[in-house]
Amino acid sequence: MTHTEHYQAIAAKSSAVPTLLCGHCRSTLSRGRIFRNGERYSFDIDCHTVALCSADDCGVLNCCDEALAGLDGAADLISKAS
Repeated sequence: MTHTEHYQAIAAKSSAVPTLLCGHCRSTLSRGRIFRNGERYSFDIDCHTVALCSADDCGVLNCCDEALAGLDGAADLISKAS
């Protein structure tokens, strides 16, 4: 069985728009790289919504479930990203 290493995304505090940060490097996660696990890509982790960090020196997989649960407008963030 393959285990995919991942980090937990972080909800940006005091942000005017719902924003997620990479759990590894704290870069902003692009809406275009946030998606539901199993739709466009499938990763072997127990996570419904995932994001790939686009920072040049990072690129890690982030689980976004916990961070999205604490954000107002999280559904809008995902619908625009999907």
